[in-house]
Amino acid sequence: MTDLFKEKAKDWDVSDRARQLSTGIGTAILENVVLTPNMDVLDFGAGTGLITSQIAPFVKSVTAVDVSESMLDKLRAKVELNKKVVVICQDITADPLGQKYDLVMSAMAMHHVKDTDNMLKQFSQHLKEGGQIALADLDAEDGSFHKEGTQGVFHNGFDREEFSKALVKEGFSQIRYLTAYTVIGEKGSYPVFLVLANKGG
Repeated sequence: MTDLFKEKAKDWDVSDRARQLSTGIGTAILENVVLTPNMDVLDFGAGTGLITSQIAPFVKSVTAVDVSESMLDKLRAKVELNKKVVVICQDITADPLGQKYDLVMSAMAMHHVKDTDNMLKQFSQHLKEGGQIALADLDAEDGSFHKEGTQGVFHNGFDREEFSKALVKEGFSQIRYLTAYTVIGEKGSYPVFLVLANKGG
């Protein structure tokens, strides 16, 4: 599998845009999800761990998964996370982990996954009954967020109503949205939603 983030990984953690976005999303999760010391968390598309590092101090463990080995190498180098974080390079939408978690979170990774329905199905299957999701990504946009020709982008954000229908289909309830952050770009403003929901009734 080609690592589309190999070049980006080199300076991802010092990018103001990446850091501000991750801080905004991480803060929204911390303010809206009750985290406890016995929780096991799955971070989908964990990258260099900018969200993981914010959540890890408050939970039992974080399993950080991504398909970019170069991004995960940056995460592995953060020795302060070693006791709490398990790093796995794997496409769990095709090759599930076979474990269940209390929370599945994701930040700006879902638009890189072609089959949204299957992705949400895998999120549900990786959750314990009553577990939660906290998923952040772009609201539907006109395609100008990414530079033209950017590889690995399958969705120009997501429509909240349509995304909710897909969540209901996979058995999620108590679905609620908030705007976690707004990216100000050269071509406009791009709101980023955080959707929270529970598995089961």
